[in-house]
Amino acid sequence: MVVSQNTKVDFTTKANSFHSGITAKNGSILIGDKAIEFYYEKNPNDFVQIPWQEIDKVRAQLYFNNRYIRGFFVDTKKNGSFNFVVKDAGKALKIMREYLGNDKIIKNVPFLSLKSLFKRK
Repeated sequence: MVVSQNTKVDFTTKANSFHSGITAKNGSILIGDKAIEFYYEKNPNDFVQIPWQEIDKVRAQLYFNNRYIRGFFVDTKKNGSFNFVVKDAGKALKIMREYLGNDKIIKNVPFLSLKSLFKRK
């Protein structure tokens, strides 16, 4: 049985996690007072718990001239990066901002974008 690190959950929504390779895992993401938690809906023992003090930064995935937020990457200090596609990513990022501050939530800068390919010189 999985024990949540959070004593209070501020926000929960449907999400997909891409931390296990190519395929996505459908589940729920919980944002609480102690950590960000993802629980896989088909196997409750398959989960990710990231405490707030372990997060280095959160990179928001913005599309369509910064009008649509698809999800975010959570970069940790020791365990690498986790990619989440979240149903209501904007609200999730606003709640995370309360725990992390403005300086740790940034825009994701893609390595190669279509905008830079078709730029006039």
